[in-house]
Amino acid sequence: MSNRPISEDDLHAYIDQALDATRQAEVEAYLAQHEDVAARVAGYRRDRDLLRNAFAKVAEEPVPSRLNVEHIAARQRSAKRQPLWQMAAAAMVLLVAGGGGGWVLHGQMQGSEVTAAQLTPAGASGIVALASEAADSYQVFALDHFRPVEMRADDGDSGAAFIRWASDRLAHPVQVPDLAASGYRFMGGRIVATAHGPAAMLMYDDDKGVRLVMLTRPMKVDQNTAMTGSHRGDLGGYSWADKGLGYSVVAPLDDQVLHPLADEIRRQLGSDV
Repeated sequence: MSNRPISEDDLHAYIDQALDATRQAEVEAYLAQHEDVAARVAGYRRDRDLLRNAFAKVAEEPVPSRLNVEHIAARQRSAKRQPLWQMAAAAMVLLVAGGGGGWVLHGQMQGSEVTAAQLTPAGASGIVALASEAADSYQVFALDHFRPVEMRADDGDSGAAFIRWASDRLAHPVQVPDLAASGYRFMGGRIVATAHGPAAMLMYDDDKGVRLVMLTRPMKVDQNTAMTGSHRGDLGGYSWADKGLGYSVVAPLDDQVLHPLADEIRRQLGSDV
C-alpha cells in the first residue's frame, strides 16, 4: 500500500467504484479511521442514490418524437424552402432595428471614449489581472472532481516532476509551498493559459474537501507589489508580486483563515514585499 494522501477525488471515485483494488482498500482503511469523512462520503452516496431514483423513470422514457433525427432533418429542409418574400421581410426588420439601435447607441456614447480595455476583462493587467486569472482557474478546475490537476503529486518526489515541468514552461523557478502544517495537502498542478502568458496552477485540499489554488506567472507590470485582497462571490483571494513573479491564492475561505495561509506561502517563498 502507498502512503499517498486520500484526496477528495479519491472519495468520489470510491463512491463511483472507479478505483483499482489497491486504492479502494486504502480509501476504506482511511474512512475507518476518520468517522467525519466517512459520514460525508455516506452523504454523497445518499445524494447520488436520490438523484438516480428521481430520474430513473425519465431515463427509461422513449425519446420524444420532436427529437427524432428524421423529424429534425425534415424541419431543416422545410426551413430551407422558406419563401423569398418572408426572408426579405425579416432582413428589412433587422436593418431598421439595427440602424435605429445603432443611432441611439451613437447618441449615448458621444462625448465619451470607450476602449477595448473597458469592454473586456482581458484588458486588465498586473495584479488585478492575476487575481482574476486565479479565480477563473479555481472555478474551472477546483470544482472538477475527475481531473482537477494535470500532474498529480507523488509521494516519492513531492511534486518534483511538476516543479520541473512548470519551471521549464514559465522559464522561472516554481516552488511548491508546504501547507501540511495548516491542514492542506498538495494535490498537484497544471499549466494554464492566460492573456499574459502561461501560468502554473498549484492545487491543495484538506480533509473536508476544501480546495485552495495558487496561481503564479511572470509579471510584465506590477513586478513588485504588496499583497492585496480580492473577492469573487464566495471566493476570497490574496495576490502579490515579488522579483518579477506574481502569486495569487484563492479559496472559499474567510479572510481571517485565508490571510494567514497567504502569509505562510509568502514566508516560504521568501517574498520581500
